[in-house]
Amino acid sequence: MRVIFMGTPDFAVPTLDALVAAGHEVIAVVAQPDRPKGRGQKMVSPPTIERARELGIETKQPRAVRRGPFVEWMTSADADVAIVVAYGRILIPALLEAPRHGCINVHASLLPKYRGAAPINWAVVNGDDVSGVATMQMAEGLDTGDVLLSASTVIDDEETAGDLHDRLSQMGAELAVATLAQFDDLTPIPQDHSAHTLAPLISRSDARVDWNGTAQEVHNLVRGFNPWPTAWTTLGSDRLKVHRTRIAVEQGPAGTVIEAGPRLVVATDQGAVVLEEIQLPGKRVQSGRDLINSGRVSLGMKLGQET
Repeated sequence: MRVIFMGTPDFAVPTLDALVAAGHEVIAVVAQPDRPKGRGQKMVSPPTIERARELGIETKQPRAVRRGPFVEWMTSADADVAIVVAYGRILIPALLEAPRHGCINVHASLLPKYRGAAPINWAVVNGDDVSGVATMQMAEGLDTGDVLLSASTVIDDEETAGDLHDRLSQMGAELAVATLAQFDDLTPIPQDHSAHTLAPLISRSDARVDWNGTAQEVHNLVRGFNPWPTAWTTLGSDRLKVHRTRIAVEQGPAGTVIEAGPRLVVATDQGAVVLEEIQLPGKRVQSGRDLINSGRVSLGMKLGQET
């Protein structure tokens, strides 16, 4: 098939590679514009654009997708289908209808669950046992189109959002190729809109640890926001990032350090967690034990208090 590929982050790269490997003619890769990155604010291209250049595929990074030259190009591109993977822009009807077979989205959840921008993170934060990917015939609503194919996978108890992201990106690539291979024989399945849930954009405030929750909830939050934006609490006037935890059986007042020896253990409202990897501002990631040895934290201290 003649394919327009629309995707921006590294999650989309395996699907681009899989389409090329399957013999599809990718006529262009469309992604968001370059962005400044790092301390020097150097302009950096999205991962899909970098990969397209390596593959020798034409690239497009339109600033406007609702009108102007890009709309004109896509409507005259003579494409069979557009494959959309985390592009990050809402497509107007003229774009959705431009390819002969429309636009197919690869979405990192089992629709109608977790429509929106951050399905992987919220699945882990909410403690789901199962996640997956789905291909969907795109419609005007937010991830409301009919489902074409889906594939599920178990979420491990210790798996982070980063771990799940990497697995689902490969699953999504395989599912996209399978969808195109079976396209003529697939029966689109309408979603049960009454059963939908949302996975909104994440802010750093979402990642603040609530010690009044359960140990499992705290552990899930830490896993779900690893590697970004990273769970955090406060240690005095400092923001303490929490990269990894493990559930413990001890009890104590919520937010209180109840063990400061070989392990750094903090109580929640129900149970406790071991802080295995933490990070102070301007410092490298270190173990909880190293933080204890530094003298910055001791038995009975309270984390998460307003200062």
